[in-house]
Amino acid sequence: MRLLVLGGTVFLGHEVAAQAVAAGHEVTCVARGVSGRVPDGVRLVAADRDTPDGLSALSGESFDAVIDVARRPSHVRSVLDQLGDRIGHWVHVSSCSVYADHSVPGRTPADTPLLPAATPEQDDAVGANYGPAKVGCERVLLEALGPDRVFLCRAGLIVGPGDRYNRFDYWVSRLARGGEVLAPGAPDEWAQWVDVRDLAAWLLHAARHRLAGAYDGIGAPLPRGEFFAGVAAALGTNPELTWVDQDFLLDHGVNEWMGERSLPMWVALPEYDGFMCRDVSGSLAAGLVTRPLADTVRDTYAWLPAATDRAVPASGITPADEAALLAAFHASR
Repeated sequence: MRLLVLGGTVFLGHEVAAQAVAAGHEVTCVARGVSGRVPDGVRLVAADRDTPDGLSALSGESFDAVIDVARRPSHVRSVLDQLGDRIGHWVHVSSCSVYADHSVPGRTPADTPLLPAATPEQDDAVGANYGPAKVGCERVLLEALGPDRVFLCRAGLIVGPGDRYNRFDYWVSRLARGGEVLAPGAPDEWAQWVDVRDLAAWLLHAARHRLAGAYDGIGAPLPRGEFFAGVAAALGTNPELTWVDQDFLLDHGVNEWMGERSLPMWVALPEYDGFMCRDVSGSLAAGLVTRPLADTVRDTYAWLPAATDRAVPASGITPADEAALLAAFHASR
């Protein structure tokens, strides 16, 4: 398969390119070349999709499939304008952020409404514009190519070695350290994720077999209590979990999901009751295979630099902040 990867230098794109070349495919990556690097055996073409002729280096070439992680509709249009008739199949990594409602557990792509597509002013795909921009990318592709040539992978939380955002990683580091752990919410709330290596393998499967339609790219949900237990078991630790309710956390300025002073993989209920509880039976039937939690935990821990002493770069709370929050919580009981 002649495969074009739009990106391919960091995290998911890099993993896609690495697996593709290992499987014997002819792989070309297009990236600005400002971060990361492509795997050995992959051809890198430096390009800027913000310019009208940014893909001129690919003039006259055709590809069996493209795997694209674009978040800006204008970037998708640019590739379609320059290469659309020379690409056989399009695999687009979208996001579960395209959904307009996250309050109902167990929903599927077919029964979840979408946000309105981005306006031209929302093309930057930053902050609140991210979901609408991804909807816009999907719509541009479907209108240009038709539903039979497009595979939409609405990815959830992507984790594993190489992740920059310290969401899953935070819990691996924290549970490895042991002691009393501030566990957000309640043990019967949901956690849901996908290992980057499993997602990459599925994207290649979709490209090779020309799968079409919209699917959620994420593994089956697990109650948060079982998730923490699985992480601890994989690390061989026995932490003491103190479950802290969301009202206390919100009242004390702890942020949800990710970012500064946040507790990752935690979202407020009931408005996000279904955010990490998507029904992925359709994805599993379409070839998504997910590895055991313990494998992802151990590989992530081995990848983390000085995991037990890791500073908090993008998400999480510091040990001192956690201790202060726990002390205040116990005093309030």
